[in-house]
Amino acid sequence: MLKSAWLSQIKIKPFTYTSKGLRRRQCICCFTALWSLSLPVNANFPLPAEQYNTNTLATQLQSPWSMVELPNGTWLITERDGHVVIVKDNAQTRVKLALDGLYVAGQGGLLDIVLSPDYSQSNEIIFTYAQGEADANRVVIAKAIFDGTDFSKPEIIYQVATDKDTPQHYAGRALVLPDNTLLFSSGDGFDHREQAQITTSQLGKVLRINLDGSLPSDNPYIEHENLAARAIYSIGHRNTQGLVYDYDTQQIVSHEHGPAGGDELNYLTAGTNYGWPVITYGNDYSQARISPFREYAGMKKPTIDWTPSIAPSGMAYYGSKQNAFPALQKHVLITTLVDKKLYAVDLEDGEFTQTHVFPEAAGRLRDVLVTAKGNVAVLTDGKEAKLLLVTPK
Repeated sequence: MLKSAWLSQIKIKPFTYTSKGLRRRQCICCFTALWSLSLPVNANFPLPAEQYNTNTLATQLQSPWSMVELPNGTWLITERDGHVVIVKDNAQTRVKLALDGLYVAGQGGLLDIVLSPDYSQSNEIIFTYAQGEADANRVVIAKAIFDGTDFSKPEIIYQVATDKDTPQHYAGRALVLPDNTLLFSSGDGFDHREQAQITTSQLGKVLRINLDGSLPSDNPYIEHENLAARAIYSIGHRNTQGLVYDYDTQQIVSHEHGPAGGDELNYLTAGTNYGWPVITYGNDYSQARISPFREYAGMKKPTIDWTPSIAPSGMAYYGSKQNAFPALQKHVLITTLVDKKLYAVDLEDGEFTQTHVFPEAAGRLRDVLVTAKGNVAVLTDGKEAKLLLVTPK
C-alpha cells in the first residue's frame, strides 16, 4: 500500500517552568487538560516527502511483547505465555520456550528479546521474563541458543534480587551497550513504589550486568556493602519499557510509564536518581497527589513529560547510519498503548518535536524496531496482533 508521509506534529520542550508556574499547576485540579491544550499543534504537518509501503509480516499473534530480526531475515517474536513465533520465508511457526518458573499473570510473562553481540558466531539469544509465584515474583535474564527452528533450554544468568507480590510493573526492557554489558529495567511492582528510592532494593531501577551475569567493575554502587546495590545503574524509576542507545551522541535514552499522567523520557547516566515517586508530574489513578514535589534536590527531572499519558511501550533509535527514511534520522520512534500511535521524537532540534508517523500502524502498539536496512517494524498489542514492516517505495 503506497502512502505519503502526512503527519501531525506537536512540540514538546524540556522543563523550564518557574516555581511560580509550578505552584499554579499544583493548584489547578484540571491542570493536565490545560497543559495539553497549551501545546502548539499543527495538523497534517509532513516530514520531507518520503513514500513508503506497509506490509504485514505476521498475524494472529497472542499478546506479543517484543521482536528481533536475525541477520538472515528471520523474525523472532515473543508472546507473554512463553512462546516465540518464528517468521521465515512468509511462514509462521510457534515454539514454546522451556522457561524455568515462568509467571504469566497481569503484566507478567515472557517479555523482551535481544541478540547477543556475537550472535553471528554463537546463535545466542537473550530474554527477559517474569518468574515466580503470586506472592514472590521477579524479572530474570536468560540466554538460549537458536538453531534455526528451536531453542535450547534457556539458562538464567541473572535474577532481580528483590521479590514482589504483585503481577504489575515488571519493566523488563533490555539493551546491549557498546561495551558489551547488558542494561535492563526492573519496575517498582506498582504497590512498592517507595522501593524505587531504596538503594538496597532492585525494584524501580535500571540494572547493569555483564553478559555472563557477573557485575561490571565500574557500576556506580559496586563498592556498596549490599550485593543487590552493586548491580544498580540508576534509581527512581516506575516502569521503564523503553531503552535505546543513541550512537550519534553516545547517550542512553529511556522512557517510562507514569501513573495518571507523568510519562517520561530521560537521558540515563550512571548513579543518577530520576525521582520516582518523590517527583512526578502525574497523579494517582484516584487523582490524589502522589507527591507535593515537581522537583527535588539531587533528583533529575524528565527531559519530556507526557501529561496526559500516552503510555509509551517500545522505543527504537533511528540514527544517522540508517538511510531508508532520512527524515527520521536522529529521532527516537515510540509506540504507544493509550494514544495508539507511533511517534517520532526529534532528539536533535532542541525542542524534542514529536510527530505522528506511519498512521497505518494504528491501535494499541507494543513495540518498534529499526532494521539493519533502516526499515521500521511495528508490533501491535493484544490478541490477534500483527507485525508490520514499513519500507521505502
